[in-house]
Amino acid sequence: MAAFLSALPGAVAQGIIWGIMAIGVYITYRILDFADLTVDGTMSTGGAVLVMCTISGMNIYLAMLIAFLAGCLAGLATGIFHTVFGIPAILAGILTQLSLYSINLRILGGKANQAISVNNYDLIVSLRFINKSIVIGLIFAVAIIAVLYWFFGTEVGHSIRATGNNINMARANGINTNGKKIIALVISNGIVGLSGALLSQYQGFADVSTGRGAIVIGLAAVIIGEVIFGKLFKNFALKLLAAMFGGVIYYIVITFVLRLGLNSNDLKLFTALVVALFLAIPYWKNNIKGKLAKKSGKEVR
Repeated sequence: MAAFLSALPGAVAQGIIWGIMAIGVYITYRILDFADLTVDGTMSTGGAVLVMCTISGMNIYLAMLIAFLAGCLAGLATGIFHTVFGIPAILAGILTQLSLYSINLRILGGKANQAISVNNYDLIVSLRFINKSIVIGLIFAVAIIAVLYWFFGTEVGHSIRATGNNINMARANGINTNGKKIIALVISNGIVGLSGALLSQYQGFADVSTGRGAIVIGLAAVIIGEVIFGKLFKNFALKLLAAMFGGVIYYIVITFVLRLGLNSNDLKLFTALVVALFLAIPYWKNNIKGKLAKKSGKEVR
């Protein structure tokens, strides 16, 4: 237990960073109703761009902005594949994700990974300064949620939400649904790229495989947040915050089970089981409520 408690701050810091990524996943998964697998590649792209820009002498904040824009470009590519080429959502994300692997290798100069040290560069977050990383991560998360809360309250934001809610009705009301899909994908992957930039600083390197399985972690964070905070957090901003908290809870659980002796090679399997469990909970609840309602209806008769 002592080892777990000592590792808890690190789990929280990493969970916040992945929670920011989960906010990006929330936009496509919950708002747009779009199964976007691009994030597995975008996470690595953001980290690779940040590291290479910083090593070349660029200001860290400008490097993060470019990482965000690189993520936006990845989302734009997926959006074009889906809307212009008519490729199904899942396949469009897979195509972009696949191409990003080669692009990320080129960004990293042909290397699979590239190190960056807080001793040599003025990084915003670092594994060496966990408490500072937690505070800065929270600041970024709150700022992103505030901007998204404002944006989705605008006419464009409402159009995106209408597109995800009922695409046929949105079209009937004159909304350019293809354009709104692209905008949502651009914003979502931009946030994921920014999360990858933070993660590369925190762990001290960018790796071409960093984002592998990111979509599963993002979904886990979103689902965990909804199951635990769904009844309490009704406001849109609070739902985004719940997704971020879901990332923190996920990494706390991961840290706990690793301390219990779980083989790290089984983490992907464990993550898949966690996601499946939390996805099943609402389904089970609805089934139980339905059966109880039928039973009470029969008793009244």
